[in-house]
Amino acid sequence: MKARVPASSANLGPGFDVLALALNRYVEVEVTEAEHLEVVTTGEGEDLPNDETHLAAQVALKVTGTDRLRIRVHSEIPIGRGLGSSAALAVAAAAAAGADEPLLWGVAVDGHPENSAASCFGGLVAAATVDGKPVWRRLALDPALRFVAAIPDRLLLTRDARGTLDAHTERDDAIFNLGRMGLLIAGLADHRQLVAAAGDDRLHQTARSALFPEAPSLLEGLRRAGAITSFWSGAGTTLVGVCHEDTCEEVRDRAKSLMDEHGVPGDCVTLSADLAGITVAA
Repeated sequence: MKARVPASSANLGPGFDVLALALNRYVEVEVTEAEHLEVVTTGEGEDLPNDETHLAAQVALKVTGTDRLRIRVHSEIPIGRGLGSSAALAVAAAAAAGADEPLLWGVAVDGHPENSAASCFGGLVAAATVDGKPVWRRLALDPALRFVAAIPDRLLLTRDARGTLDAHTERDDAIFNLGRMGLLIAGLADHRQLVAAAGDDRLHQTARSALFPEAPSLLEGLRRAGAITSFWSGAGTTLVGVCHEDTCEEVRDRAKSLMDEHGVPGDCVTLSADLAGITVAA
């Protein structure tokens, strides 16, 4: 079987470990029977070892209970850039291997459910772990919105980014984030209600900027370039500006110039929400 799964952007500023959005970059995994394990990868991550240590192989072998598999992976999702590559790959591999609930395999790899839920089901989601099980719900998303992603060449692993975070949260900071998350959910449902402050955060972005010092200036620059709001994508290093479809190309061009001005090599692309989530073909 073959499975195609979208990338995801999580947190979206104040929605730390809760909100995620599926985006139109994809990973495809095909799993078929073979005489022995064979892993073939192209695209993003093609330089990773093609053996049983590959994440797609680890998941497929556990789902099927055999290593007599040929696993083909093609990915458009940059690794270690905050676009949910691990969750998407785990979900795709599980689905291609015939798992009944690919979401659970993505959660097992990622440790929390929002990225996997977005990749599985598409659109904008809120997700949480309730009584030990992932629970997700789709949220309204304005179809006029587009997302300018500034994707630096710089790698930032999630475990390193989480290492910068405080173990405890001050009450004022929790209230700050809850209020902004409410504004963000309303604004993503209707761009006319979206305000710049809806992307602000006190739980993770400031702390993680120690690992990516240019990020605050780039986030502010995205807003000056015409983005309605902006925030880190997942643990970074990708930064996202939320735009109306009429202005997104202009914002993208300005954002790329901004990266150049700050000496941050990388790519700047316009992305759309993926509303389909996982697709599977025999």
